[in-house]
Amino acid sequence: MIWQLDIMFLVLVVISAIASVNVKDLLSSAILLGAYSFLMCLLWIEMGAVDVAFTEAAVGAGISTAFFIGFIFQTTRRTKD
Repeated sequence: MIWQLDIMFLVLVVISAIASVNVKDLLSSAILLGAYSFLMCLLWIEMGAVDVAFTEAAVGAGISTAFFIGFIFQTTRRTKD
């Protein structure tokens, strides 16, 4: 394992997690959570757990992000903020 790559992925995971919680727009938050899941997939691949990475990519980055975005488009805004 390349430890510099692990640290880079870990820093990006932490940044995307913090950004997804702090952003005010729901669509941006859903996209950032998809990026978080994809980065976790890359981290699992780097650790050698390819089966876990495939499941994370399919469920976390794929289906969950699609559901989040679909449900966000079904909602309406109360204010113009």
